[in-house]
Order: sequence, then structure tokens, then C-alpha cells
Amino acid sequence: MGSEHVDVGRFAECFEDAARRSGFELDAAQVRVVDRLAQLSAEISRWRGLFARQPRGVYVWGPVGRGKSWLMNVFYETVPTDKKHRVHFHDFFRQFHTAYSRHRKKRRAVDFAVEELLDRCRLLCFDEFHVHDSGDAMLISRLFTSLFEKKITLLATSNYPPSGLLPNPIYHHLFVPMIEKIERTMDVVELAGPRDYRGRSWSGEPRSRFETGVYVWPGTDEQLRDVGLEVPAEEETTVLDVGDRRIRALAARGDLVWFDFFELCDTARSAADYLILIGRFTTWVVSGLPRFEQVGRDAQQRFSNVVDILCDKDVRLFLVAAAPLDEVLRGDGLPIDIGRIASRLSLLSAVSPGESGRSRRRAADRW
Repeated sequence: MGSEHVDVGRFAECFEDAARRSGFELDAAQVRVVDRLAQLSAEISRWRGLFARQPRGVYVWGPVGRGKSWLMNVFYETVPTDKKHRVHFHDFFRQFHTAYSRHRKKRRAVDFAVEELLDRCRLLCFDEFHVHDSGDAMLISRLFTSLFEKKITLLATSNYPPSGLLPNPIYHHLFVPMIEKIERTMDVVELAGPRDYRGRSWSGEPRSRFETGVYVWPGTDEQLRDVGLEVPAEEETTVLDVGDRRIRALAARGDLVWFDFFELCDTARSAADYLILIGRFTTWVVSGLPRFEQVGRDAQQRFSNVVDILCDKDVRLFLVAAAPLDEVLRGDGLPIDIGRIASRLSLLSAVSPGESGRSRRRAADRW
């Protein structure tokens, strides 16, 4: 496919071919999104510089498991430009916050941070865009304003419509001007429907390294050995440096790291800490996962961040829990993204009482 012209029909066929290779067919709602993405691709192929009419961005939202990230990935691989950048919003905002801190004494600190991170970028793809924190909301507003002013076209996926961003009623009004700007500058497309495409492929085989992970409860020594894990000895406990902080691991064996839930999620940790650790370890074990009703909201949210980051970075995860998945993720005041977390954890194989690692099923099956 050349950069001079995009055949919209042929572009849509790329999605159909990719869906067949993944073992499913596009449903009607997905086809509508594909049609809009094909139009965006055609506009990008005709775009000639900053003084030409900028392609209008697209904001795709819908429930978990509808294929939003998958559609973005196929679009990104196919769209005919090299001035593009795709990133998980969680990861990008961490990078942006760091860059902003380097320039914060300058008058146009946000613009300098954007230029540092997105030099020459004309198409930015944000996966899983969300705004929950009131402190982050104002910086995100300034970030988006800078992106719009620099004529960077946005494609964003989200579990929330623009009106559902920063849902806390105490702070929501502060973000309304940015919500209105998103709605003015981007086409908002809902990807509705009941089907959750995060299930495994029709062959039953995992499609990513993350999906090769296992959810084990209650985590007897025999169960752990059957899934290839050896309980850490006391002398394996080690302290890892994470930036200017430290974290205690029950074991660090090559590319495998083993954490206790409370050390990982019930102490002051940031998403940046987890991202640093992922750069060093590609297999994670988190043991002692309790029922959410037994821990505070901060610990619940940090665990949600861990799952999001591990899934996005395609890290293998072993979870050793106190109860079945649906009992763990139960309680009042759960994180706002708990549906997405449950969907992602349901991709893991499961080993429950009376079962060994040779007798697995998905973590959500029969529960």
C-alpha cells in the first residue's frame, strides 16, 4: 500500500484478513469503526504538511474486550505514514510527566515536553485513555491542548465516553472544557456489543506471553510445583533498587521476580516503579493476593495498575490467590476499571483446589 493513495476498500480488507488470522469475523459494530479508520488512513495519506487541513481525530470507546486495542494495532501497522507513534496512555503519561519535570521552569514546559517526546510525530495513537485523578486531569488538559495546537492527529481508545472522563462528581466540572474540546476536535465512535473478544483463540492456545500465565488458588506447594514454580526459600529474599526507592522481593531468579502482594501493592508505589521493574524481569509471580474487601482502595488500585502494565508489556504473570477470581474482585468501592482488570485476568489459566497444573482452564471459567 503506497503512501500516495489509500484504497479505502482494500484498507478495510486488511482488518478482515487480520480477524480471520485471529480466528474470528468482524461484527457490525467493529465494521463501523473500521470504516471510520479507513477514512482516517485515507486522509493521512493525502495530508501534506502543517498548512494543509489536518485529519480529524477519532475517539473509540466501549466496554472491555470489544477489540479496541486490536483495531488500533491493525490500523497502526497499516496506516501509510512513518510519522506515527503508538503508546499505552499509562506509559506515555509517565514519560510525559518525567519530561515535563525536566522543563517545568520554562514558560512553555508542556510544549517542550511534547516536542521532546513526539518530535516529527503527526499521528499519535493512545490506547486505553482514561482520566481518574483530579491532579493529573489539569496536566492532561494542557497536554491535549498542546497536541491539538501542534496539529498532531489523535486516535484514542477508552472504556469511557468523553463525558465519562474524570467521573468523580467533586472534580468532574474541572475537566468539562477539555471534554468539550475532545468532542469538537475528534469523532467519537462507540464500539458497543455484548461479545468479549479477549477469550482465547478458537484453538485454545494463548495468543500472547501474558496469556501463558496462571491463576492459582489457594497455592499449595504441589500446585506451584505443577505450574513450574518453587516456593522461595527465606535466604532468597532480596531488596531491589527502583529509581530512588527500594522494594523487597521474595526471590529474583534470572528474568523471574516473586513479590508478596502487600509489599508490591500495599506500600507507596507508583506506575513508574512497576515499569522500571518490567525492564528487568519478564516473568512475575505475585503471591498472597487477598480478597479485595480485605484491603484498602489504594492497594486495589495499585494492583489494577500492575495488571494493566504487565498485560500491556506482555509479561508472564503467575497469581497465587486466596480465592477464585470472582471472589477476589468483589466488594464495595472497587477501582473504576475493575471490569477491564477482571477481563484481563480471565485470560490466565487457572488451577484450583484438587487440580494440578496439568488440569487448567481459564481463570473465569465456572466461577
